[in-house]
Amino acid sequence: MAKTGVLLINLGTPDDPSLGSVRRYLRQFLLDKRVIDINAALRNVLVRGIIAPFRARSSSKLYKELWTEDGSPLKHFGYKVKDMLQHRLGQDYHVELGMRYQNPSIESAAENLRAKNVDKIVIFPMFPHYASASTGSAIEEAMRVISNWLTIPEIASISSYHDNPKLIQVFADNARKYDLSHYEHFLFSFHGIPQRQLRKSDTNNYCLKSKDCCMSLCDSNKMCYSAQCYDTAYKIADNMGLSRDQYSIGFQSRLGKDPWTEPFTPDVLKDLNAKGIKNLLVFSPSFVSDCLETTIEIGDEYHEEWEEMGGEKLHLVESLNENPLWVEAIEDIIKPYL
Repeated sequence: MAKTGVLLINLGTPDDPSLGSVRRYLRQFLLDKRVIDINAALRNVLVRGIIAPFRARSSSKLYKELWTEDGSPLKHFGYKVKDMLQHRLGQDYHVELGMRYQNPSIESAAENLRAKNVDKIVIFPMFPHYASASTGSAIEEAMRVISNWLTIPEIASISSYHDNPKLIQVFADNARKYDLSHYEHFLFSFHGIPQRQLRKSDTNNYCLKSKDCCMSLCDSNKMCYSAQCYDTAYKIADNMGLSRDQYSIGFQSRLGKDPWTEPFTPDVLKDLNAKGIKNLLVFSPSFVSDCLETTIEIGDEYHEEWEEMGGEKLHLVESLNENPLWVEAIEDIIKPYL
């Protein structure tokens, strides 16, 4: 009987919040040529000589705040989803979890599938929106590992699923757990990427030719990370019955001085504060699991900044985590490839 393997891939996390583990994680992550897409020699000097040594200590402190009894939330929820999907698919399928950086590695997860003698592998990056630095890197690494096998099985990969109805529904349902009448405005904050990466991915001479080119999805920008993010926000807002003036869209986690996707979330917060908004509910739909960028960056740091501006409430909508409907969504997305 033919067997199919499903390889779930998420970004990764340090093995523990210690300084050494965080430094190793940062090095592997930032030395990826798709993440910092500059000259290799300059990238090595920048990461090994400046970023990793100086950021590791502060990042380690943040990871210690994030860490739970179950360890890293991203890894904890990853294993939960793996087990739930395995239960849904049944014994004719084998599901493994791999991290693009650190452990469990993509190589170890792929080797587990090879040991199960699978005839086909479906690669499922756990990033709803396509970006070269996330989805592209994950698929490239999986293909690199599998290409070294003497017997290569049939392979399929998923590039994006930013508009999956069940994914949209989970985010909207998670927001409804709050009393929405207590919030004057809603903010969708997506992880940012450098604008140069948007341009490099554009094959239609369309990217950033106008200020609003990302604000609607079309055939020319259907694989644009920014345009997919806007489309996700629109669909969640529509599900919740929000009018366009009730929500804003921003991009967080900017690194360095180069132009990144705009508008930048801290700037959006300042603008909303200037308009007299006091109570804000924030979504972070770039992430399928709560992690440093959601729990700490938004839930703690942005919340603190908001209060310092004079705001009253800034609450974070939880991510997909181990929601059963999210697992159903994964099954729906990969079903045509099974």
